[in-house]
Amino acid sequence: MSDVNQRTARPPLHHFSVPLSATRRGARLARLLAAGELHDWGLPLDPARLVVAELAANAVLHGRVPGRSFRLTLSVLAPRTLRVEVVDTRGDRWPTRVRGASEGQAESGYGLLLVEEFADRWGVRAGPVPCKTVWAELDLAPRR
Repeated sequence: MSDVNQRTARPPLHHFSVPLSATRRGARLARLLAAGELHDWGLPLDPARLVVAELAANAVLHGRVPGRSFRLTLSVLAPRTLRVEVVDTRGDRWPTRVRGASEGQAESGYGLLLVEEFADRWGVRAGPVPCKTVWAELDLAPRR
């Protein structure tokens, strides 16, 4: 899961970044702030809102270090790609791709199945130290 999307040197068309508390309230706020930014940018809320919610929830559940926050970043890259990044402070714990989840499987892993379903690309990269960044990209439909 390398970050193959570091190809562009162009500045993003839109950019939003905010630190949030690594709590359930922080994860909820991430979803609400993302919805507000997407609305202001004239972009569809879904499925981006769901991807943000799942990545933020994972940061809170699996990437939390007491007293440390996580960071949500949204960027619209040319030509029409929304990039969602969530940075948490547990660089030592990386998410794994779960394929063919069974009915009896615990809830963990289902969020990433949703991210995989709705995002066009996603992955994890190390850094900034001691953190990790989980990212997802959604190709936006062309304007009609």
